[in-house]
Amino acid sequence: MTGTGWQPVRKTRTFEDVLAQVERRIAEDGLTAGDRLPAERQLAEQLGVSRSSVREAMRVLETLGVVSSQVGRGPDAGAVLVSKPDAALTDLLRLHLGLASLEPREVIDTRLMIERWAAARAALTGPDVSVLAEAIAGMDRAASPEEFVEHDTAFHCALAEASGNRLIAAFMRSLRDSLRRYAVEAVVRLGDTSGLQTDHRRILRAVLEGDPDQATEAVTDHLARAYPDLCGE
Repeated sequence: MTGTGWQPVRKTRTFEDVLAQVERRIAEDGLTAGDRLPAERQLAEQLGVSRSSVREAMRVLETLGVVSSQVGRGPDAGAVLVSKPDAALTDLLRLHLGLASLEPREVIDTRLMIERWAAARAALTGPDVSVLAEAIAGMDRAASPEEFVEHDTAFHCALAEASGNRLIAAFMRSLRDSLRRYAVEAVVRLGDTSGLQTDHRRILRAVLEGDPDQATEAVTDHLARAYPDLCGE
């Protein structure tokens, strides 16, 4: 028989089957952050697998920011579901930047698209901008490029938070963390950060005035100033 439609059988390792079971339970049973999975021994017995397979699956889920493993007995035993996508996204981006499978320009382009949308959205929703103002003040006081970048990161992550979209905010935090070295190098290269601060105040003013067009334009100009070799044509 030579009919079409047959697919090769995918060989899976046992811990991957455990991962699939956990994913299905989250999807079908409505498990959410704060819920506890069965203890390692109990989960192994229920799934008919070894404890080492369960342990390996939990390590993968912890790396992905989905569970927090806890050592204990009785009601305190077992991994707790969490929602921490930032760390996993950051590690993924940093590794692929290091391996050169992602170019810095690709990450900057992605950041530009995300931050333009976030700035426009923030301008339309009229959020609390106190964190943005505090970050600008922190950059004014910064005594080193590293300290400046720390407050700069706080500013741009707060702008993403102000959009009201949690995924955008998580992705922005991951982008900024993965690009921290490039951000410090950009500040060192510029030397004078007054232009960057002018941009930050311009972004803040556009958000305060509820002007999404000015907000997106200010973000575009800001990234072009910070990364002239990575922005534009």
